Amino acid sequence: MPFRLVDVFTEVPFAGNQLCVVPETPEGLDHDTMLTLTREINFSETTFVTGIREGGYAVRIFTPEHELPFAGHPTLGTAFVLALEGRVPSSVVQTCGAGEVPVEIDLAASQGRMHQLSPGFGPTVEDRALIARGAGLGTEDLVEDLPIVPVSTGIPHVMVPVRDEAVLRRAERQGETCRLACEAADDAESLYLFTIRADGDVMARMFDRWPSIGEDPATGSAAGPLGAYLAEYGRAGMPGHITIAQGELVGRPSFLHVGVEGTSGSWTVFVGGGVRIVGEGAFDV
Repeated sequence: MPFRLVDVFTEVPFAGNQLCVVPETPEGLDHDTMLTLTREINFSETTFVTGIREGGYAVRIFTPEHELPFAGHPTLGTAFVLALEGRVPSSVVQTCGAGEVPVEIDLAASQGRMHQLSPGFGPTVEDRALIARGAGLGTEDLVEDLPIVPVSTGIPHVMVPVRDEAVLRRAERQGETCRLACEAADDAESLYLFTIRADGDVMARMFDRWPSIGEDPATGSAAGPLGAYLAEYGRAGMPGHITIAQGELVGRPSFLHVGVEGTSGSWTVFVGGGVRIVGEGAFDV
């Protein structure tokens, strides 16, 4: 069963976020086997393409812990591999657990861009101290006039605005407390800490609720929600375009390009970045 190794949200190989793509999944391969193979590779995600149709494909997305309804860098990486191999056109619709996600692939530029699902905002998190503790910070390190809110374009992440880049750099994921903080915030996947360095320039870190992922180097499923959040509150020059720098502190620099259009209640969110194929192999099952 062949697979491809892909780096996403990077312009150079061996940076960005790692992904394993199985472009042709044998019929009947079950959930537990997919999870076992994902744990064998031990990247944050592995994708299994379960069907290809005219203009689209179906995919299942796994972390070493469980199956996800949607994820960002797996969407771009999977679409890129399929387009490169001529299995799908460069303009394609991915069907995953969360729904249908249109993706545009530019093979010549080694880039991909997805139109994420409409953002949904959860309830404001009142226990700011718990969120801060989950990231090894105090409440004084958070931006006072911005709420802590879970936002989803397919899977929820908690938007956590911190005072400045120095605070963001000294934050540390606090194991069980991070998990509890995510659970308390609409059962979110992660704490997505960010600081605005200038209009169009944001730095972020993602602390996943699960220790098998820990700190993620590039999180497309959180970048889109962050873009919608910034547009909703009129920060960082949004609505418009931002570049999110992520991954530097785990040794895999990543750059996520986010565009948001529309008005409050009807934001349209796009997330894109570079894609590089770095290896291939095959599972014996």
